[in-house]
Amino acid sequence: MPEGKIIKALSGFYYVAHEGSITQCRGRGVFRKNKITPLVGDYVVFQAENETDGYILEVGERKNELVRPPIANVDQAILVFSAVEPDFSTTLLDRFLTLIEFNLIEPIICISKIDLIPETRLSDIQAYAADYEKMGYRVIFTSTTMQDSIDRLWPLLQNKVSVVAGQSGVGKSSLLNQLRPELALKTSGISSHLGRGKHTTRHVELIEVGAGLVADTPGFSSLDFTDMGVEDLTDCFPEFKLRKHACKFRGCTHLAEPKCAVKAAVESGEIPSYRYEHYTQFVQEIRDRKPRY
Repeated sequence: MPEGKIIKALSGFYYVAHEGSITQCRGRGVFRKNKITPLVGDYVVFQAENETDGYILEVGERKNELVRPPIANVDQAILVFSAVEPDFSTTLLDRFLTLIEFNLIEPIICISKIDLIPETRLSDIQAYAADYEKMGYRVIFTSTTMQDSIDRLWPLLQNKVSVVAGQSGVGKSSLLNQLRPELALKTSGISSHLGRGKHTTRHVELIEVGAGLVADTPGFSSLDFTDMGVEDLTDCFPEFKLRKHACKFRGCTHLAEPKCAVKAAVESGEIPSYRYEHYTQFVQEIRDRKPRY
């Protein structure tokens, strides 16, 4: 049986790429029975009479998967956050980073629309970028009006499966249009009434960008920590994970415990206070979550 990778899922159909061609497939009923949903990025075994009438028979083991957006086997996430319109949000960025870290995906922070930053805000944005770089994250600045900034992103995408994610209206589709102009992906500005972008991407699809595959995904502005416990959250903050072995108590949650290395680093300024504030906020959300039975 032929094998391939799902590169698009739309209206109950799965488009499987294999040996230079694409076959439209449906999922077999056994998947629904076993509660398996094929995802974009899955490696699958399928059978087909022709290019429009195939059936997926098996879904391969996944190294990771995301729920929003629904995609599997991702190497890295390009988290696009605009400097302005909408304004840069460390709270929302930390939500995305936490989810990406939890799924063992390498994050790259992309701060877009740098050409629109007022001089009064530039130093703030640069300071945030320096903070995240100190934590170990790669940060790049981009603008669709500055080709050299797009050129810096290009080599990071090669030979990788990347997901482009972020809040609506930050310029994800505009960025992909710069990388592959022939795509002509729909873009939309910011609603002046709501202060956020209008959704322009309606499904997940893997797009070839040189030797890499990039997923354009529907924009969204909220994330929850459905499958995460407090002990998982601690390791999703790399600067916390680095210091946890210096805490007095094993399994320290970095909240009320004495002689906590993380809290000491916050007090000394080694860890930005806003990161710790977000961590405590996320812990509370996890603890307030209603149990699932």
